Amino acid sequence: MVTTVGTESTFEKLVQNLLILEHDAIAAYDSTVEKLDDTGYKAKIAEFREDHLRHVAELKRLAASLGIEAPTQGDMKQYLTTGKIALAGIIGDKTILKAMSTNEIETKMAYDHASKNAAASSDALAFFRTAFADEDKHKAWMDQTAAS
Repeated sequence: MVTTVGTESTFEKLVQNLLILEHDAIAAYDSTVEKLDDTGYKAKIAEFREDHLRHVAELKRLAASLGIEAPTQGDMKQYLTTGKIALAGIIGDKTILKAMSTNEIETKMAYDHASKNAAASSDALAFFRTAFADEDKHKAWMDQTAAS
């Protein structure tokens, strides 16, 4: 799926859409932890989930500084991200990780776009680069682990 998150023309909408995306991601992480059998995989996914919670906290801080409402949940995409996990759970842990890796593509792309968005403040751009690095790390681990 190609995302337009990160390309918004206003900083306010950018922050709101990233928050929605993060809530969708957290729902997928929750589903993944629930479906995985391997305790080591569960621990790593729970660690990555903490990165997403940190992203939400920073995005909420940005929303507050802008005086805008911070979304507290995802949108309809959540059904797609968690649905992939549910279907993959029938097959096994490595398939679940492959499904999660596909979810990370969209999140990485959103933060890549956001890190270059002219509407964002300089401190936000730095945060977006850090969040992109987190997403890149998550996807690389999922890809490597699912392939082994």
